[in-house]
Amino acid sequence: MEWLIWSGAFVSLLGVAGLIWCVVFALRARRAGMDDAALRAKLQKAMAMNLGALVVSTLGLMMVVLGIFLR
Repeated sequence: MEWLIWSGAFVSLLGVAGLIWCVVFALRARRAGMDDAALRAKLQKAMAMNLGALVVSTLGLMMVVLGIFLR
């Protein structure tokens, strides 16, 4: 089950990279100087991506824990 541990770690790192991307995306959107409606639309997109990245990271951690239990 070592492959499950390593693949879970990879999936979890992809999720963390997605979370970092969301932070950078939101900071760039705030610094762009857009009006309130455009900024709100951009941040809603970032929030959806943030939730998706969080789910991916959680699934990766679940894979790691499952691989450790089955080892």
